[in-house]
Amino acid sequence: MIRHNDATIEFKDDAPTLMMERLCKSYELGSMELKVLRDINLTIGQGEYVVIMGPSGSGKSTLLNMIGCLDRPTSGDYWLGGKNVSLLDDNQLSLIRGARIGFIFQSFNLINQLNVIENIEVPMYYQGWSERESDERARELATMVGLSDRFEHRPSELSGGQQQRVAIARALANDPLIILADEPTGNLDSESGAEILKILLDLHKQGKTLIVVTHDRQIAADAGRVVEIFDGKIRHQ
Repeated sequence: MIRHNDATIEFKDDAPTLMMERLCKSYELGSMELKVLRDINLTIGQGEYVVIMGPSGSGKSTLLNMIGCLDRPTSGDYWLGGKNVSLLDDNQLSLIRGARIGFIFQSFNLINQLNVIENIEVPMYYQGWSERESDERARELATMVGLSDRFEHRPSELSGGQQQRVAIARALANDPLIILADEPTGNLDSESGAEILKILLDLHKQGKTLIVVTHDRQIAADAGRVVEIFDGKIRHQ
């Protein structure tokens, strides 16, 4: 259960992590309508490791934005943890993103002025954690991803692989219901990419629900399920 001001949002423990039914997304371009997602029907259970693949322009990123409550469907329904989030307002969606969804980006999206611990603490700050609790949690997560000797380092002092480790720790800060990763190894060399892949596999073994958009066939080979999207439609899942 999440509480924010007067809003209460409950999630069902026995519900699928997410379920989409007849979900569509389109954009108005002048007098034209651009259909990006078409009749998406997708269910992902708790603890699954799912990879989304498809050519550029197929709708992968838009689908990930829908899953992450960063955008709204034009039509259809989206249940997250048994809650129909298609019906929620912007404030409620923002609350869910902060408390229930962890994001890992290709470009890391770290704050250059903050050190490793401070970057990991950012989501906890917005959720109202105390300074002591957030510091303890951030140090625990940094150690878990192999950065126990880098607490005071800033992003510019870290390798790409180390920056992505910080991003993973930050995504875990609020113990999210779901972790979304957009090309998590895309900016890394093969060795660093393999290390990040191992961390993702370890998270899956711990019971985390992972959804990864990638072109990396190695990541797809290790996932439990591959969802292929083409021209805005799911072709295989």
